[in-house]
Amino acid sequence: TDIIRTQRELGQLGFFNPEKITPNVVPNQENGTVDISWGVEEKSNDQLELSAGFGGGIGLTGTLGITFNNFSINNIFNKKTWDPLPSGSGQKLSARIQSNGRAYRSYNLSFTEPWLGGKKRNSFSVSIFSTKYANAYNNYGQYCKTCGDTSFLRTIGFGVSLGKQLKWPDDYTSLITSFNVQQYYLKNYANIFQGIRNGTSTNISLKLALARSATQGSPIFPTGGSNFLVSGQFTLPYSALGIKPSDANPYRLPEFHKWRLNGEYYVPLGLARGADKNQQFILKVAAKYGFIGRYNNKLEISPFERFQLGDAGLSNNFAILGYDIIAHRGYPVYSNSNPKINPENVTPSQFFTIFNKYTVELRYPFSTNPSSTIYGLAFFEAANGWYDFKSYNPFKLRRSVGVGMRFFLPMFGLLGFDYGLGIDRIETGTPIKSAFKFTFMLGQEPE
Repeated sequence: TDIIRTQRELGQLGFFNPEKITPNVVPNQENGTVDISWGVEEKSNDQLELSAGFGGGIGLTGTLGITFNNFSINNIFNKKTWDPLPSGSGQKLSARIQSNGRAYRSYNLSFTEPWLGGKKRNSFSVSIFSTKYANAYNNYGQYCKTCGDTSFLRTIGFGVSLGKQLKWPDDYTSLITSFNVQQYYLKNYANIFQGIRNGTSTNISLKLALARSATQGSPIFPTGGSNFLVSGQFTLPYSALGIKPSDANPYRLPEFHKWRLNGEYYVPLGLARGADKNQQFILKVAAKYGFIGRYNNKLEISPFERFQLGDAGLSNNFAILGYDIIAHRGYPVYSNSNPKINPENVTPSQFFTIFNKYTVELRYPFSTNPSSTIYGLAFFEAANGWYDFKSYNPFKLRRSVGVGMRFFLPMFGLLGFDYGLGIDRIETGTPIKSAFKFTFMLGQEPE
């Protein structure tokens, strides 16, 4: 009904406690109408991310990030709305600085207007970023103050996206169009492309995504419904336009087409318990697919925008080439398609062009209070990646099982950990404990 739909939409805003949203219906018998008012309990959903360290010749390391989820450009000159910045329009303003001493620095700034024009749920987003990944070591493996200025990869970029709410197949569906530009500058840096130490690559792409979000309950802990996403990302076919790559820099203008398909489904199981009837087992079933291809079979597939699989997304070498980080609990980051080969502490030199991932999770909430959402889970996962369709085998997957916990604090975001057993890491004659892996996540749930 419209009342249930309105209750869901209010909960999805993130400004109110979903458990305290109650409709007050007052019938008017004289004219056959009803008056509806809503009882809500406000909550803060701004987030602060802070970590720091120093030592070992590395310098200062850490992360500082802040997100305002109820920002308002319109109220900049209204001092009454400043808390600590102008608020009240539901706009999102996010800034983040990350540093790993001399080896890595990153700056990100983004803004989102969820109701462009103020009448329909059409969103507008803009983001800019700058990163620098440097070789902070000398030839003797020691940290060097000047090495970061003579050997590095610098990336700058921006993105603009526009989301439009559709009426077909229903108004849960949106079409998101985004335009992105990233420029990569190599200076005496040989850790990315074989045989190329200097040069510039400019990645210009257009992305179209069709998304349907119809979950129930809190966005942090959905209790029913589904999410669906299909997307395509495209560069121009430069080689077909007569713009051919040079031998000195074949990646000056990378060309590719990239496809993603994600689906999630949530099912409540058993009877709801607790004083507010909010403690209930929730089954999550998810499937994800990805593929990146080329327009010209005579060219190598682009090294950009590929897929990294394994671990929990923290061991990602800072995602310097814009690849998608696909977590796989119970396994380290891997770069081969053989489920039985899973070496630890390996930094892949290339990433997959195809991947499949399937997840089944059984969740149980210990607290659904907006000030501290806590739930436990047990999971089964199966995933793998491939470099081409000749080696693609959707039935040859790495499997894992395990348990985990999630803690969500509005001011700090997500904190989670999992303890997973990589089933295909079990080897005869080797202690089973070597097949277990602890993974940790901070800030957001990886894919």
